[in-house]
Amino acid sequence: MVDELEELEDLVHVTVGDLPSRGYGVMEEIRRQGKLCDVTLKVGEHKFSAHRIVLAASIPYFHAMFTNDMMECKQDEIIMQGMDPSALEALINFAYNGHLAIDQQNVQSLLIGASFLQLQNIKDACCSFLKERLHPKNCLGVRQFAETMMCTVLYDAANRFIHEHFVEVSMSEEFLALTFDEVLELVSRDELNVKAEEQVFEAALAWVRFDREQREVFLPELLSKIRLPLCRPQFLTDRVQQDDLVRCCHKCRDLVDEAKDYHLMPERRPHLLAFKTRPRCCTSIAGLIYAVGGLNSAGDSLNVVEVFDPIANRWEKCQPMTTARSRVGVAVVNGLLYAIGGYDGQSRLSTVEVYNPDSDTWTKVGSMNSKRSAMGTVVLDGQIYVCGGYDGNCSLNSVETFSPETDKWTVVTPMSSNRSAAGVTVFEGRIYVSGGHDGLQIFNTVGF
Repeated sequence: MVDELEELEDLVHVTVGDLPSRGYGVMEEIRRQGKLCDVTLKVGEHKFSAHRIVLAASIPYFHAMFTNDMMECKQDEIIMQGMDPSALEALINFAYNGHLAIDQQNVQSLLIGASFLQLQNIKDACCSFLKERLHPKNCLGVRQFAETMMCTVLYDAANRFIHEHFVEVSMSEEFLALTFDEVLELVSRDELNVKAEEQVFEAALAWVRFDREQREVFLPELLSKIRLPLCRPQFLTDRVQQDDLVRCCHKCRDLVDEAKDYHLMPERRPHLLAFKTRPRCCTSIAGLIYAVGGLNSAGDSLNVVEVFDPIANRWEKCQPMTTARSRVGVAVVNGLLYAIGGYDGQSRLSTVEVYNPDSDTWTKVGSMNSKRSAMGTVVLDGQIYVCGGYDGNCSLNSVETFSPETDKWTVVTPMSSNRSAAGVTVFEGRIYVSGGHDGLQIFNTVGF
């Protein structure tokens, strides 16, 4: 029998996979019974008994304390300064069973405790919990807390949320409670997601009026960071200039005059500080791409409209236009999409319709003075400009501008050349028209 055993493998491995977890469970039960505990953690009047070896094995802070001959390693009772008792108890229980319940009431105290005890996985879990529950009413407080706790990922997430939801955030109690320096820094940011600069003005004014007696003195500096030249002239005249806080402040009136001059005297625009005429752009929000009208494979004009969401990576159909349009001009003003002119398969069009993405509806607005397709379209100072195009007989040199406020098209100075299918862009307050053709020749020239 022995000889037969000797011929077999003389080494056998025995593994009990759940032994560590079962062992921790037994130690947790022993702790509940108050047995074999060799250390007590004290917070105020609260005391928690535990086993040094378990704390050292599960919590980096105690591992360093108990294995590096620190003074506390031989003490029977250790005072834990600045920790919430319920959070400490939960983290001690976590050391034994690996389970922790995070909720709205304990997340901050757990994050503070986890940071103190160097439990990075718990700290990360608390940050994720807060990140998923960001709201316009709490994001400023979460950002401040994240900065205090040096939670970079949570701080950045809160910042992005503030940028994306600035208008709603500006209506919160947290916003009204900000210090002047915090408000000034916020309204100076390029990344704010606003449909119009008017919304930033209203936010700043609401903050001042919340404690007018103490904050009125800060209004001139706040207005200097708001891009008043980007506000509509009507808003500057009827709202900003008429506000009693602005009217009684000489510096504020100067800033309003500067903004009005921007609209009245374009030649002075290069002298303005660059940031004042630079539209804000919330880079953390991906835009949507709209495909408007066009031609199908049979050459028929379409009224179909589709929108592409880069985040979802899919196209969806929108409400179709009321008129089929190819070679149509498109522009976006104040969050509304304009479809201008084009060709319906039989004739060139002067009609215009506007799409509201919130209601998924198209509405007809004022028609152009001329029928045109393949025109160049741009937006400048809240006005739509159409340049050239083709009216069915010849290329055009005429230029028209549309005011959404008055719903009227106005003919302005024509181009020096007749152009259709030209490229049109805006740069530093001027409209540049490049290339295109007049039906006989293709241009390589640029006009402005």
